[in-house]
Amino acid sequence: MAEAIARRTAADVIVAASAGTMALGFVAPPTLRVLEERGVNVEGLSSKPITRETRSNAEIIINMTGSPAKRVLPGEESKTEDWMVTDPYGERVEAYRDTYDEIEARMTEFAARLRARRTAAAESAAREK
Repeated sequence: MAEAIARRTAADVIVAASAGTMALGFVAPPTLRVLEERGVNVEGLSSKPITRETRSNAEIIINMTGSPAKRVLPGEESKTEDWMVTDPYGERVEAYRDTYDEIEARMTEFAARLRARRTAAAESAAREK
């Protein structure tokens, strides 16, 4: 869900790739339903496990496991941001909608921070010329 939301709302500052510590191997049908309800493209989405390669290639990791990064992603704390997001798996579709809204709000704020950082870096570089 988060990957699809990031691609929709923040593609200018995020190259999204989702992976989980407990990958299902499929995207839960209620997730697909909620994404489609919101007009989000679900093509190509899959549930895949996080690997050492995924972790090492990531510039920033958003941890939504409910546990601190130091516990689930040891050694990656410096590039990890912990988001306490409710996991709706097994709940009614309304819980998936709530989780979508929660992730979308966080992603919007996160993307705004990245855009501000990019703008500040560009302004700093321009002043140095």
